[in-house]
Formats: sequence, structure tokens, C-alpha cells
Amino acid sequence: MINFTEMVRKFDITPRTLRYYEYLELLKPTLEGRDRLYDRKQVARFKLILRGRRFGMKLEEIRAWLELYDSRGSKEQLREWAKISKGLEKTLRAEIAERRKALAELRETSKLANELVANNN
Repeated sequence: MINFTEMVRKFDITPRTLRYYEYLELLKPTLEGRDRLYDRKQVARFKLILRGRRFGMKLEEIRAWLELYDSRGSKEQLREWAKISKGLEKTLRAEIAERRKALAELRETSKLANELVANNN
């Protein structure tokens, strides 16, 4: 079991972020007095939440996916992940392509600006 402060440190997040996920009931720590304690299951769940966010999932999508484990088990959750991941990959690839275009445009405009500055001296 690790406490609130250790969770914040371990995952390099703000206390506000952790409290928000608790407020949304995505995480359910054990309360001992004033301390909030997270067991291995809650830590693993938090890793999945952070990973889902990094992949671009909405919190409600993450909640639904996590609840599959509780209601139908890991096999069904993995089956659903296989479907979800295809859509996430497609979205991420599109975002990467768009960012590459933006980077090329940025480089081009920067080069032009540098040339204009050099020519006006």
C-alpha cells in the first residue's frame, strides 16, 4: 500500500489530478484516518488511466473499459481493448501526420523570416 503523497511522487502528477480521479470515482483508495492508501490494484488501475489518457481516451471511455474487468473479467476487457486500440492508433497516426505538416510549415516560415531579417541588415 502506498499513500497519497507517494502516488503523487511516483507518477509525477499534481495532488489535484489525483483528487480529481478520486472525485470521478475512477480510483477508490482505502481510508485510514486521514490517510488515503492505494493497494496494488488501485496503482495498476491508475497506470491504465494514465496510459488511456496518453493514448487520447476520454475519461468516460476509460471508466467503461475499466468496469469491464469488474463486470465481465479480464478476457472481455482485453477483447474490448483490441477493438479500442485500433481506433486510437488511427487517430494518433492522423495527429502525427498533421503535426509533421505543421512542423514543416513552421520550419519554412522560420527560414523565410531569417532570410528577411538577414537581407534587411
